[in-house]
Amino acid sequence: MSDTAPSALPRVLIIDDSRMVRATIIKHIKGRFDVREEGDGEAGWQTLMVDPGIQVLISDLSMPKLDGYGLLQRIRESKIARIREMPVIMISGDEDESARNRAKELGATDFITKGIGTVELLARLDALVKLAQTRSELEAMSKQVLVDPESGLPTEEYLKQQGRQALALAQRHGGEISVIVVEIDRFGELAARFGQAIGDQLIKQFRAVLSKRVRLEDTVSQTGPAQFTVVCPGIGLEDAKAFAKRLDSTIRNATISYRGERVEIGLKFGLANSRDDEWQTMTHLLQLAEGRATEEEGLAAEPVAAEAEPPLPGLGVEDALALYHAGNVEGLLPHLPQLAAQLMPLLKLIDAELRLGMKPEEAEAKLNKLG
Repeated sequence: MSDTAPSALPRVLIIDDSRMVRATIIKHIKGRFDVREEGDGEAGWQTLMVDPGIQVLISDLSMPKLDGYGLLQRIRESKIARIREMPVIMISGDEDESARNRAKELGATDFITKGIGTVELLARLDALVKLAQTRSELEAMSKQVLVDPESGLPTEEYLKQQGRQALALAQRHGGEISVIVVEIDRFGELAARFGQAIGDQLIKQFRAVLSKRVRLEDTVSQTGPAQFTVVCPGIGLEDAKAFAKRLDSTIRNATISYRGERVEIGLKFGLANSRDDEWQTMTHLLQLAEGRATEEEGLAAEPVAAEAEPPLPGLGVEDALALYHAGNVEGLLPHLPQLAAQLMPLLKLIDAELRLGMKPEEAEAKLNKLG
C-alpha cells in the first residue's frame, strides 16, 4: 500500500535522523496510526507540503540539513493554514531546558522523550489528532457558509467562487466581467470623530443602499471594515464607471446628520475589467480593483495601460486549472515556468510512489536553466 493512499487511520509524520528512534516510535503506534517517516528536516518539510493527509508531526530537534527549530519556524510562518496550525510534537532527548523553551517559543505543541511509553504516546497523539480534526471541520464549515451573519451579505469566499464561475463563462463565450471595490473615504476619522456607534450605523445604511442598487446577477460582499466588493458579470468598464458615479452621487447627496452637524460621506472606487485590463483570473481582478481603491480617491481610479501594470503576479494552481478548463491555454503560457516550479515537489512524489518514470529531476534541471 502506498504511503499516500487513502487511509482510515489518522496520519502521523515522524522526522528523525535516527532510524532506530523512528522504528521505536512506529512500533509504539503501529495499528493505530498511518505513519510516514523522513530522516531530515528538509525532506520532512517537502513531505509536509505535498501530503495534506498528515494530521500530526513528530520531529527531533537536532537533525541535518534543517533542524527541528528551523522546521518549526517554517511551519508556524507558513501561509498554508493546515501546515501553520498543525500540532507539532518535538522529541526531547539530552537537550537542556533552554532548548525546550526555545522550541516552545517557536510554537511546539508538546514534547516527548525518546523513552516514552506506548500508552502515554498514544494518549497524546489521540488528543492532538482530535484537535486537528476539529479545526479542519470548523474550517470546512466556515467555507460552506454562504452568507455572513454580521453583514447579511454573501461571504468573501462565496464572492470569489461566483467570480471564478462568471469569469470562466465569460472567457468561454467571449464576454467580460467587471469588479468594483468601493470604500467609505476616511472612515476611521469619521468613527473617531462621531463615535464607533455612528460609524457602525453608517456602514449599515451604506450596506442597505448598495444592496438595493446591484443587479440580481451581481454579487456584493463586505470585504473590509468599510470596504465592499461587487462582481458584475456581463458589463463593461464604462457601465461599471456609470454605476460608481450614480452610487457616489447618491451618497454625497444623502442628508446624514449627527447632533445637528451634517456628516459628509465620500467614497473611493477601484475598477477592474477582464477585457480592458487583460487579466485572466479572478484573483488578479480583485487585486487590481482593491489596489486602485486604496491608491486613488473618488472616481479618479482609472485603469492604466496594460504596459504600465505591475509585474504579473504568481498564478495559483486553482486559477490555472480554471483557465485550462475554460480553454484559455494562451493565458496560461506566461505562467508555465512558475507553475512547473510550484508543482515540482508533487511531481517528484508522484513519480517516486507510482514509479511512472517521468524523470522530474531532469525536468527540474532544464527549468532551472530557463529561470
